[in-house]
Amino acid sequence: MPGAEIQRTVDGIFAEQEKNQFGSQRYAVLFKPGEYAADVNVGFYTQVLGLGRTPDDVTINGAVHVEADWFPPNNATRNFWRGAENLSVNPVGGADQWAVSQASPYRRMHIRGDLRLDDGGWSSGGWISDTKIDGRVRSGSQQQWISRDSQFGGWTGSTWNMVFVGVEGAPAGTFPDPPYTTVDRTPVVREKPCLQVDEAGNYCVFVPALRSATSGVTWEHFGGPGVSLPIEEFFVVLPGASAAEMNAALAAGKNLLITPGVYCLEETLRVTRPDTVVLGLGIATFVPLGGIAAVEVADVDGVKIAGLLVEAGTTASAVLMQIGPPGADADHSANPVSLHDVFFRVGGAVAGKAHTSLVVNSNHVIGDHLWIWRADHGADDSCVGWSVNTGDTGLVVNGDEVTVYGLFVEHFQKTQVVWNGDGGRTYFFQNEMPYDVPDQAVWMNGATEGYPAYLVTSAATRHEAWGLGSYCYFNANPSVASECAFSGPDSPGVRFHSLVTVSLNYQGTIAHVINGTGATTPADTQPVNVTRHP
Repeated sequence: MPGAEIQRTVDGIFAEQEKNQFGSQRYAVLFKPGEYAADVNVGFYTQVLGLGRTPDDVTINGAVHVEADWFPPNNATRNFWRGAENLSVNPVGGADQWAVSQASPYRRMHIRGDLRLDDGGWSSGGWISDTKIDGRVRSGSQQQWISRDSQFGGWTGSTWNMVFVGVEGAPAGTFPDPPYTTVDRTPVVREKPCLQVDEAGNYCVFVPALRSATSGVTWEHFGGPGVSLPIEEFFVVLPGASAAEMNAALAAGKNLLITPGVYCLEETLRVTRPDTVVLGLGIATFVPLGGIAAVEVADVDGVKIAGLLVEAGTTASAVLMQIGPPGADADHSANPVSLHDVFFRVGGAVAGKAHTSLVVNSNHVIGDHLWIWRADHGADDSCVGWSVNTGDTGLVVNGDEVTVYGLFVEHFQKTQVVWNGDGGRTYFFQNEMPYDVPDQAVWMNGATEGYPAYLVTSAATRHEAWGLGSYCYFNANPSVASECAFSGPDSPGVRFHSLVTVSLNYQGTIAHVINGTGATTPADTQPVNVTRHP
């Protein structure tokens, strides 16, 4: 394909998608192995992917970047739903830019230079994993960020909560000054499956192996450990495909490769076979109809779900995705279910409703970048509001030994995360309490003002979490308060590290950081920190 045609194509997609925050268009831009001169500006619902065995098999001489020109003054706080994966970039001028916030994963990348994470205004991200940055990462105005299993030439900048897990070249853990939380090794992880093509033009999906006690990138030595599944083992889902067709393929033993599009599901997708892969491209979107769940996974080994946006329909669902049935108790430690770049949205594009977005009942599940969002803004006023896009809770964890890296849960109307399972671990949590609470009377947890963002219940005797931030911005009624942002049993087995609360522009208050510990958020948008609890 001629270089000029490539540039016209990516420019045309960006022109359509730069401001298309709640549209239905979806794009995956796939580069076969080779070297390209291109300036790839990545807009909404656009995923740019290299199809090589490693990022270095596809080289972009130019840029693969995100700006914030559409939402001045260079404000990247709404740069959502996009991604870059499995590419190398020789950036013009020695630096590339990825000015994003939530749901904009940067995976399996190699930047031969520096990477900047803001565009001069506010930014509220984000995620990097399995990525090598030869130069420095410059976080700029980013309020928070998580980097996992990567290699950096250095890191500059901080605001409230920067977490590094298994990152070579990460700064030392100095929370809260500066607010770096550094964990040397990732305890257990599987990288996200990715689409690849060989020299003969044969497509496959590479499924990385489960690994323990890791750091750095996986791909420098022959692409990393894992298996390649030929494309013949997948049902390639095209726009217009029905849930019945997808379920028939799953029942026949096929995996699913979901091409870019919005898929309205008239029945729940049921994943019952161990090791099934469900991989979405281009922010592929599921919308369950009639109040059903979009996806239910049986209590089986090794299912991988990746690259999906699940959007609540206008009829309230009890749950949007369920991993394992209630009471699931199998041991999956040798081959856990994993969720990669799985996002949920309640409201925004439509007046969506869901009581709980994600319920994890199975044991040993790995969450690898989740954004669970009850919309605080939308396409118009009919899509958002306290009684319009209703949702009590983002995530409920009932399974034991569940580990989540990069957990973003925002704006739900009661407790945002409820963790009942034993032995849970969270590495990085970002939360905003609901903006639109009309008054304190409707936001009471019994006799207590407000709801915690992250609750570990008394059912858990062991739990550990690193780098947790919760912010309030009660702009509908700034007199609203929440008693605490985080809550858990005061016991030796339940431990929290590096906690922060902030009142954004002093729109309401959080009285304590965790349980009764930590000062009330002040009036000057300054963070309140608790280094560890208990």
